[in-house]
Amino acid sequence: MNETIRKFGYPDTLIAEYRHWVVLLRPQQVTLGALVLASKDRARQFHEVTAAGFTELHTVIGHIERALPTLVAYQKLNYLMLMMVDPDVHFHVIPRYDSPARFDGRAYPDQGWPGPPALAQFTETDTATRAAIVRQLKQAWPGL
Repeated sequence: MNETIRKFGYPDTLIAEYRHWVVLLRPQQVTLGALVLASKDRARQFHEVTAAGFTELHTVIGHIERALPTLVAYQKLNYLMLMMVDPDVHFHVIPRYDSPARFDGRAYPDQGWPGPPALAQFTETDTATRAAIVRQLKQAWPGL
């Protein structure tokens, strides 16, 4: 696994692994269910993702968009490819909503709604909470 995937907590945050992609729970929950969709290809620029990787991306996005609503009733879903700090191709997948989502008795506000996601503001989660979110998403993940 590349440096970016490891930085986002692999393997502890792993929800689903594919031939060319991994889906990880983003350790900093900007909103409930924030994910990282990272390429396993040796790609530092988007055009370097293999053709097979692009084809598989369609399947992965479909799985994300079927599983996430079982955790959070989002109104919009943002895919952000920032790559300013972490060099390998990856997206931050941020569910967006106008009122706080709840998980395990805790509120997860969307601090940036209705504007861009407020990536510097997030709800702190402990290891047990992150593991519980990962478990719930895995249970809903198509094909797992």
